[in-house]
This record gives sequence, structure tokens and C-alpha cells, in this order.
Amino acid sequence: MHSATHGTIAAVWRMESAKIVAVVARMVRDVGVAEELSQDALVAALERWPADGVPDKPAAWLMAAAKNRALDHLRHARLAAQKHEEIGHDLEAQEALIVPDFVDALAAAQEDPIGDDMLRLVFTACHPVLPTEARVALTLKLLAGLTTHEIARAYLVPEPTIAQRIVRAKKTLAEAKVPFELPPAPALGARLASVLEAIYLIYNEGYTATSGEDWLRPALCDEALRLGRMLAELAPAEPEVHGLVALMELQSSRAAARVDAKGKPVLLLEQDRMRWDRLLIRRGLAALERAHAAGGDAGPYQLQAEIAACHARAATSDATDWQRIAAVYGRLAKAAPSPVIELNRAVAVGMAEGPAAGLAIVDRIAGDKQLRNYQWLPSVRGDLLSKLGRKDEAKEEFERAAMLAANERERELLLERAAAMGRQH
Repeated sequence: MHSATHGTIAAVWRMESAKIVAVVARMVRDVGVAEELSQDALVAALERWPADGVPDKPAAWLMAAAKNRALDHLRHARLAAQKHEEIGHDLEAQEALIVPDFVDALAAAQEDPIGDDMLRLVFTACHPVLPTEARVALTLKLLAGLTTHEIARAYLVPEPTIAQRIVRAKKTLAEAKVPFELPPAPALGARLASVLEAIYLIYNEGYTATSGEDWLRPALCDEALRLGRMLAELAPAEPEVHGLVALMELQSSRAAARVDAKGKPVLLLEQDRMRWDRLLIRRGLAALERAHAAGGDAGPYQLQAEIAACHARAATSDATDWQRIAAVYGRLAKAAPSPVIELNRAVAVGMAEGPAAGLAIVDRIAGDKQLRNYQWLPSVRGDLLSKLGRKDEAKEEFERAAMLAANERERELLLERAAAMGRQH
């Protein structure tokens, strides 16, 4: 009975924790304190629900419990401020210390829409003052409701490392006095880019795991998608938000076909498209339409979604419109220049114009420092050399790629490709 109740609590917390932390953070104006107070409410549920039964409205119960703890915190802060006044602090200093009256805080909590609080929490957790890895960890903790253990397991990082990142992130936000508010209009674009980057980094780690035994980590993809969909509801006028959601929906539609029965990777052109999820494709194409409707020049996420849509619309790999994909990659390379995008463009050009054209692009960027330890550079080069009949060179490239790969499934795939080159003599 208790295990079922604990399961219910965990499920409700996963769905509602971000809203609860967001509301409490507006009341106390400190994300770290807000998370602690919200966790206190969770502990209260773990203590009381097994004995009293699950409330009719469990989310409302947790929210009320967290608000009550926030009001207690504000009340104690006000009393502390009054005590400082009694022992002789001057009035100006005292005014700076006084925390907003807890009655006013309750009124604000009742009047302010939760959506605004959630948006504030997103922008706070992904504030550019934080390093990238801290933004990712804090976003998963506060907005996805993952435990420190779950985040550590997903990224194959020791749990104390993740815990330190989160603690440091909250301390940095407090020391930098980052306000719990939406950024002003002039800063919105830059801050939104930081938010989208964090969500996309989470998604990418799930889509192709950097290291470990598994090619995919579906839980991370699911959490990133949930965050993206939430952000699209909170910021419906932002085309790049819809672009990112479209990209993630379309990429996720291939998940079932990306590994075989033994968990080995299956590359895009070899996938069974009957296993692609048609519902996710429809959702992705609809999100892309919303991005178009929002107007403005297409940004990097929207352009990547356009490329994913080309694959999604092709019934077979032979039907893929590689000319269009290569053209969109050209636009993407101008919108967000990077050697990785240029490498992807080389693949598309190789399919559209022939492997020699793709290889010419790869050889131009082969010396880029950012690609020095990037396994997909020799992998792509190996593939293009193979198509040109240069099997020995291709074999060497696949072997070099395998040496650089930290993911075990990826390494196996590359070694198999290398071995295939040897057999084709």
C-alpha cells in the first residue's frame, strides 16, 4: 500500500514540481530557498499520505503545503528584520532588509498566473551567468523534477558532481542577485537562446548518448520534449521555440527504428520507416507550421526542423529530397556557422551531388580544432571514401572514428564498418 502511495507521490511531484517551485520562488525571490521549501512539502506528503490517504487534489495539496512554508519563511524573515530594527539599525538600512509582507506575498501568489511563474523559472534556471553544464543540471532538477541521482545516471557522472553543480548554480544565482523575473524585451532574444540551448543539450544527450553502453537515453528525450512543449505554451509567439519543438518531435519519431532488437544502432538510411511514429511526425510538422506562422527569418532550430521534415516526408530513403536538404544546410551554415553543421552539410551535398563533392567539403574543415576529437568527422570521411571505392582509406577512417567514440554501441558500429571495408577487397 505504501509503495503504491509513494509511486503516486513521485508521479505527481514529477508533473507538478516545476509549478510549485515557480510559485514559491516568486514569493521568496530565491530559487534555492524555493526548492528547499517545495521539498519540505514533498517530505510532508511522504509522511502523511501513506497514513491519511492520497488527497482528492494531490497537486493542490502540495502547492498549498509549499505556499504555507513560504509564508512561514517570510514571516520569520520579517521578524528577523524587526529584531534588527529594535537593536538599533538605522531606518534606511532597515528598509533594505525588510522582506515583502507575507500577507502581500499570499495575495500575489493567488493573483499571479502560474504560467508567468513557470516562464520566470525557465529563464532563471537557464540564466547565462551559469555555465552550460550547470544550466542543464538545474533545468532538469527544477523544471523536469528529476532527482540528483537520476540526472547523474543519465549523464554517467558521479552523483556528488551533479549535486555540486546544482548547489553552485543556486549559489551563483543568489550571489549575482539574479531577479526572479522575465528579462526585459531587449534582452529576451539572447536569454531565450540560452534556454533553448539548455533544452536542446538535454535532448541531444538522450538522442545519441555521449558515452556508456546505450545508444539512446529515452528518458532525457522525453524530459526535453516536455520542457519544449511547456515553453511553446508559455511563449507562443516565439518561432524558434516552435522550431525546437518541431525538431525534437520529428527526431523522436524515429526512436523505435534507430536501434535493432539487440540495441545496436541503425543508421538513418537503413531504418525501417514503417516503425517511425506517425503521430510524432504530425505533431512535428504542426509545430513547424506554427514556427512559420510566427513570422520572421528562420532561425537555426527552425532550419534543422525543416531538414528533419524532409526526412519525415520521404516514404523511402531513395525518395529523400537531398537537394532541398543541402540547400537548407547552406542557409543553416550562414545562420549558425559551425564546423559540425558544415560536416552535416557535407553529408547532404555528398548525397545530392555525389561523394566527391561531399569529400571536398570534409577535407576543407578536417583541420578545424573543434573537430579534432569528434568521431563523426572520420566516420563521414570514411563513408564518402567508401562510396568512391577507396576502401583502404575508408577502413582507416572508420577505425580512427571508433577510437574516438566514447559510446560503446557507437564504437561497435564503427568497427563493424571498418571490418566491412576489409572484406570488400
